[in-house]
Amino acid sequence: MQQIEIAQFLDDTFGRAPRTVKAYVVLAAAVLALGACAHVPVVDEARLMQQAEGSGKITVFGSSGPLSARQSRRLLAQLAREAPNAGALERHLAAEQIVAESPLYAGNRVRILRDGSGAFPAMFDAIAGAQHSLDLEYYIFEEVESGGRKLSDLLIERSHAGVHVRVAYDAFGSLDTPATFFDRLRAAGVQVLEYNPVNPLKAAGHYSPNMRDHRKILVADDAIAIVGGVNLATEESAPTIEGLEAGPAKQPKAPREVWHDIAVEIRGPVVQEISRLFDEHWRAQHGAPIEAASPQRLEAAARRTEGEGREIVRVIGSSPKRLTSRYYATVLTAIRTAQSSIWMTAAYFVPTHQEIRGLEAAARRGVDVRILLPSHSDIGPIIPVERSYYPGLLRAGVKVYERSDGILHSKSIVVDGVWSLIGSSNFDQRSVLSNDEVDAVILGKSTADQLQAGLESDMRHAEPVSWTQVRSESAMDRLKGWFWRLWEQWL
Repeated sequence: MQQIEIAQFLDDTFGRAPRTVKAYVVLAAAVLALGACAHVPVVDEARLMQQAEGSGKITVFGSSGPLSARQSRRLLAQLAREAPNAGALERHLAAEQIVAESPLYAGNRVRILRDGSGAFPAMFDAIAGAQHSLDLEYYIFEEVESGGRKLSDLLIERSHAGVHVRVAYDAFGSLDTPATFFDRLRAAGVQVLEYNPVNPLKAAGHYSPNMRDHRKILVADDAIAIVGGVNLATEESAPTIEGLEAGPAKQPKAPREVWHDIAVEIRGPVVQEISRLFDEHWRAQHGAPIEAASPQRLEAAARRTEGEGREIVRVIGSSPKRLTSRYYATVLTAIRTAQSSIWMTAAYFVPTHQEIRGLEAAARRGVDVRILLPSHSDIGPIIPVERSYYPGLLRAGVKVYERSDGILHSKSIVVDGVWSLIGSSNFDQRSVLSNDEVDAVILGKSTADQLQAGLESDMRHAEPVSWTQVRSESAMDRLKGWFWRLWEQWL
C-alpha cells in the first residue's frame, strides 16, 4: 500500500466527471497554490564520492563487536574475490561508510521470501518459535492466517507463554483494522502502540498527518528479523477461490489478485540493529517503558546468531525528521558507483530528479539498467505517473518492463551483482520526505544472485516497454501523468 491516498481520492472523485483538459489544468493550479510543499533534499554526490576515495579503513562488526583490522580486511578481500568487479564493491563499501551512518555486520544468514506465500509461513514460524520477546511494527496490521493459524491467536498464545510481545502499527495504514482486534491483543497482555494517531489530540509530540510509519519489521528473540515490503495484510495473503457458503443468499467470491512482493529473513548479529530501531520508535511514540534485557536473554541471542552465515548486512532506518534520508543518499550512491548493472523493481515509481538523472546517466555510460514496474496498481494514479518517465528512460537506454499478472508491490535493487537492497522504501518522493522506513543493504554475491535470478524470472512474466507503446499513449493520459507528478511533488 502506498501513500498517495489523497491522489487516489481525487482520482476517484474526478473519475465520476468528464476528465477534460481544463479540469486538470485548474486542479494543477490549485495544487501549486497550496504552497505548503516539502522539497526533496539535494545530495552532493560528487562530494560524497570524493570523501569515499579517502575514507580509510572500513569497520565491520560481528556478534561480539568490531572485528579487528586484519579480520575486516580478510573478510572484505574474500567478498571482493567473489564479486564480478572487486573495484565496484570497494567503492560501494567506502561510499556507504559515509552516507549510511549505521554499521556493517558480518556473519549473517539471509533468506529471500517471495510474495505472501513465502513470507507469511516464515513470519508465523518466527512468532511461534519466540521464547523471550516479539516485536512487530507494520504499516498495515490486520488479522491474517497462515497454515490454518490466525495471527491474533498466535500472538496471544505467545503472550500467555510469557513472551514479551509488542505491536506498533500505523494509524492510517491500519485504519480498516477493527478496534476489537487490538482490544483482544491488549486483554491478553500484548503491548499495542498506535503510530501517529489520526486524531491529533492523541498524538505524541509534533503532529503531522502526512508523516507515516511505513516500516515492516518482525524481530523474534533478538535473533531473527524479517523486513521488506510485505505487510501483515489480508491483501498479501495467498489468493483463494471461496466456494458457495451456507445459505441461499451467499454467492461464490472471485479469487483475489496475487500480490507480488518481497521480504528478507535475517539471522545474525545485524538483528540487534533492527531491534534498536524498533526500540527508538517505541520510545518516540511514548510506548510503555522498555525493560532491560536480562543477561541470560542476551547470551541466548548471541549464541543463536553466532556463525549464522557469510553475508554482510547494513540496516538503514530512515525518518522524515532527518534532513536527508539515509536510504535516499545510499541509493543515489549505489546508482552513481554502478559499473555493470542496476536491476530494480518498484511498486510506485515516482523518482526524484537526482534518481531519474542517475539512472539515465548510468545507462548512457554502459550500465545494464532494467526496471520492472506494474501495468496496473492498487493506487490508480501511479500508472500514468510512472509512464510519464518512459520517454527519457528509453532514450537513455534503460530497459523498462511492465508486469500485469497481479499487483506488483516489491521494492528491491541489485547493483553490480554484489550489492542488494530490500526494504519498505518505495522509489518515490514520499519515502524520502514523509515516511519512516527500514531497508537492508546486503553485500555478497549469494544474495545478489538469488535476487537477480528472481528479477529475471519476473521479467519473463512481463512485457518490455517499447517506443510504439509510448507513442500510442493518448494526450489525456500524458496530462494525467503530469498532473499526478505535480501533486506528488508539491504535497
